[in-house]
Amino acid sequence: MYELRGITKVFGDTPALDGVSLTVSRGEHVAVIGPSGAGKTTLFRLLNLALRPTSGTLRFDGADVSTLSDAGLRRARTRIGTIYQQQNLVGRLRVVHNVLAGNLGRWSTAAALASLVRPRDVGTASAALARVGIGEKLHARTDQLSGGQQQRVAIARVLVQDPDVVLADEPVSSVDPSLAVTLITLLRDISAEARKTLLVNLHSVDLALSFFPRIIAVRAGRVVFDLPPDGVSVDMLEALYAGDHEDEAQLERLRDGYNPFGRACRPLTGFRP
Repeated sequence: MYELRGITKVFGDTPALDGVSLTVSRGEHVAVIGPSGAGKTTLFRLLNLALRPTSGTLRFDGADVSTLSDAGLRRARTRIGTIYQQQNLVGRLRVVHNVLAGNLGRWSTAAALASLVRPRDVGTASAALARVGIGEKLHARTDQLSGGQQQRVAIARVLVQDPDVVLADEPVSSVDPSLAVTLITLLRDISAEARKTLLVNLHSVDLALSFFPRIIAVRAGRVVFDLPPDGVSVDMLEALYAGDHEDEAQLERLRDGYNPFGRACRPLTGFRP
């Protein structure tokens, strides 16, 4: 689904990504981890085709993105659904309108405006909300929902869009651990059922190791390791997060084998007390 070869992205004189090469197959589930400022969000903006690389080759489903016309780029973007930390919802609108925004890549401007007056395809929106567990919120004002409910609305919007790829950029950083498990499990199950490719940018190492079969670690704009969770050691994580004091607590939990998400988690290898 994705092939990146020597991708570099520079903003001004500052490289955000430096020589990134990786391949993501159709239907894979991947967690991306790394310290703040590592380049993870820039990587995701390249993957959802919002940015073009400064150099290197980015292929999406076999097509070199740099050769796509504007129309081809718009078509490719409709195949990629993105879930953000801040949801990117319009708070003053009803939930049904935010969910139906998943159709904007298919609707004409006239159809989109008409749907704001009289929502069309309400049944699809209702089914998507039921799938994420808040079917009763169809006509609620979005800004009156809790943070967790708003994130479910964002997931329902992606369900309506029905993309080939789901990108989730820090989707659970502002919710408590139990709700984080629920939302990540929901994303994973939905993607598995529909055989969608899923990439999730996560601050929580515990969550990444517990729920994803492939872990890509990024630091200073480069891929540091790309491994299954069983291949990741505490030594690797300490090197990845060196100097990032906010992550010392979660690394300590991993040394001890403690998992705040309620699943069995072995102590990671390679820790030298």
